[in-house]
Amino acid sequence: MLDWYSTIAGGHELPVEDASTLRERGFVVLSSVVDRAQAKRLAAAYDAAVSSATGDDIRIGRTSTRVSDLVSRGPVFDALYIFPSLLEACCRVIDRPFKLSSLHARTLRPGSPRQELHVDVQRNSADWPLLGFILMVDEFRRDNGATRFVPGSHQWPQAPMEVSDLRADYEGQVLACGDAGSLLIFHGSTWHGHSSNESGAPRRSVQGAFIPRNGHAGTDFAARVPTKTRARLSPLAHHVLAL
Repeated sequence: MLDWYSTIAGGHELPVEDASTLRERGFVVLSSVVDRAQAKRLAAAYDAAVSSATGDDIRIGRTSTRVSDLVSRGPVFDALYIFPSLLEACCRVIDRPFKLSSLHARTLRPGSPRQELHVDVQRNSADWPLLGFILMVDEFRRDNGATRFVPGSHQWPQAPMEVSDLRADYEGQVLACGDAGSLLIFHGSTWHGHSSNESGAPRRSVQGAFIPRNGHAGTDFAARVPTKTRARLSPLAHHVLAL
């Protein structure tokens, strides 16, 4: 049987400088991993997935609309969770065999206030370390809710809950901005949260997370992914989804 973890870990698609930034700051933006033509197709598929979602697959919150399991919503999403650079980042952060825990659409509505600073998983969880990623369907800008990070906070023992005002600016925080088609990768213990969307337009993204292979995935892909979808997926995708 192919040792997928060793094969992925031995790759060289994640530039040394980006790997260093992820290690030291807890996040990095890879510019334009999806080209302009692909980005347009992705945006159209994204809108179709959101408009057709029903039942528990769509959640309309106070600031955003979320649609779960993009894996099963069309071939345009197939490549998003097996980018070689993304999987190499998983090897560096998780440092053991891993799997995809979630892949969903998230639209931040105009007028939404900034999110509280938080981490995605507690250090004592079986799902730690977690590597999160956000594919920018729309450009992430200062005025439309780009995610803010506190650089280096993934190395701190304390949690954001100890901060008196989690919505306030935090000293040294950085906005992760990028063009449509850029990929934001981050350590799940890095303090982060979206900023306010003051642009007057929705800001779309595809978001996901990887966890250790023995962790509890947010989406049970083995139960959800239909036979037709499985047939088109690569062996690597089958492995990453733990099918």
